[in-house]
Amino acid sequence: MPWVFVLTYLVGEALEYVRPSTILRDRAQASMIAGGVLFALGAVIAGWGLAIFRKARTTTVPGQPSVKLVTWGPYCYTRNPMYVGLTLAYLGEAGLLKQIWPVLVLPLMLAYLNWAVIPLEEAKLKEVFSNEYETYRSRVRRWI
Repeated sequence: MPWVFVLTYLVGEALEYVRPSTILRDRAQASMIAGGVLFALGAVIAGWGLAIFRKARTTTVPGQPSVKLVTWGPYCYTRNPMYVGLTLAYLGEAGLLKQIWPVLVLPLMLAYLNWAVIPLEEAKLKEVFSNEYETYRSRVRRWI
């Protein structure tokens, strides 16, 4: 699902090109520091989630049935650490590039993930793991 983040960011880039913003440019140093921290944190969280999926030998493709329910590592804190990490990295990128438009279009993409993509993924997990998934779902929040 990283392509959704890339496409959304490109829409923000296009808007930035058409109507440049100066909000973050006026605070360049703070924007770049915060951006660097967010990008690094996001990359670590998303990478950690991906590495655990690889170690468990289960799919990262939305809609494909998983062979193992992953509930350890960052999955103890959020059911979607890869999305959380990619969101932080996305915000970090905007800070590093001192762009506001990608941040303004981000809620549309998060709404798409929250109300279209994640429910499909959760339905598959419930179908495959039944009660085990329901127990996990009752313990761990969708986002944070």
